Amino acid sequence: MGGQNPYIADGETHLPTQKYTVCFIDEGQHEHVIEVDPAKIPYSGHGKPGSLLDIALGHDIELDHACGGVCACATCHVVVREGVDSCNESTDDEEDQLDAAYGLTSQSRLACQCVPDGSQNLVVEIPNWNRNLAREEHH
Repeated sequence: MGGQNPYIADGETHLPTQKYTVCFIDEGQHEHVIEVDPAKIPYSGHGKPGSLLDIALGHDIELDHACGGVCACATCHVVVREGVDSCNESTDDEEDQLDAAYGLTSQSRLACQCVPDGSQNLVVEIPNWNRNLAREEHH
């Protein structure tokens, strides 16, 4: 499963028009700096086009997403440490899913729904308690 959920309200997003960077900090505290090229969006087909999940998966950064990125769970919960103001507003549906997330902060977002507009660089933490310990090999 992947893509978008046709049963939820689609909030307003603005795709970037310029390159910007996202620094993903994984569960091992390793930094993965990605240059996002608006001409290549969407990258992976998971979550909203240009979402943090789309960007992460398109650059081989592991980010759990049990529902395939359709805003039906909270496994892609991330914390946007820097640049959250450049992201679209969360919808009621996203907030409902985040209510079930462990370790919720004021900067928590679902990676499948969070779409940066490219006006700022981002630092995004993938919490270590939010990882799937049983993984298949990368195909």
